[in-house]
Amino acid sequence: MTSRFLSVITGLALSCSTACHAPEKPAATSGKPRVAFVLKTLNSPFFIEMQKGAVEAAAKQNVDLVIQAAEREVDAEKQMQIVENLLQTGIKVLLITPSGSREIVAVLAKVNAAGIPIVVIDDRIDADVAAKAGVKIASYVGSDNVEGGRVAGRALVEMSGGKANVALLEGIAGHETGDSRLRGFKEAIKDSPGIKVVASQTANWERDQGFTVFQNMMEAHPEIDAIFACNDIMALGATEAIAAAGKTGKIRVIGFDAVDDARKAIEAGTMAASVAQLPSEMGRIAVESAAKLIKGEQIPAEQLVRIELVKKAPPAK
Repeated sequence: MTSRFLSVITGLALSCSTACHAPEKPAATSGKPRVAFVLKTLNSPFFIEMQKGAVEAAAKQNVDLVIQAAEREVDAEKQMQIVENLLQTGIKVLLITPSGSREIVAVLAKVNAAGIPIVVIDDRIDADVAAKAGVKIASYVGSDNVEGGRVAGRALVEMSGGKANVALLEGIAGHETGDSRLRGFKEAIKDSPGIKVVASQTANWERDQGFTVFQNMMEAHPEIDAIFACNDIMALGATEAIAAAGKTGKIRVIGFDAVDDARKAIEAGTMAASVAQLPSEMGRIAVESAAKLIKGEQIPAEQLVRIELVKKAPPAK
């Protein structure tokens, strides 16, 4: 993506120019209530799928949907600027996948002060920081990331026979999503003494960092024979590092999100498994929740989507 943001208004994808830095003018022609969906990025297949679900739901719910995102999902400061700008455009509900569980809380307090309901998707905000700032959210939409980590950990125990030297590719330190997945994974392997974590480091959710970080891990720990990455993008970077080292098939790779490229890698045998969590469903539920809030209806404080392990199908008999 060459522009700094991507804006999608009522299902039409528009590539933003530098004008995206300035506040948008309120939409005055559609007559529909305006809902803002601020994603971490649209450079990730996961969030592209989430966008699709949201756009389809917006057409059915008859809302004017504005989708914006920073170029990098680690750019919490830019995400805060986007929210600040959207506050000037007459939005009725804010939907957001936080780029920072703590960093984003300050701008969410401004959204609350404007009387605009907030629905948080995928990555929870820090409960303690939110409480101190007096931030209230109407609902959380996402998966149980701790359980997803357990699913990945149990899969490794089963696939490895309880013996593995594992490397972990973390998300961003202090962010709920990655931290919860790691916690669940470690819970699942704690009763398997033959599985040892020999290296653990963040790759900031990014493919190129997944490659570089795991390349360094393999050099420092040649005994590594398994890896759990907290998202598929980092896992795919790791598979490229494995291939470059001539170790394809010798290191078991488990990811998270089950994006299309990961599913292809699983079928090709370069990844062992991934945990699917249905981002399109998250987008759909988020927009449907916004429509209910606009009508004054109550919505659940937590709305979880299902998770499941994706691995290569056994050969047909």
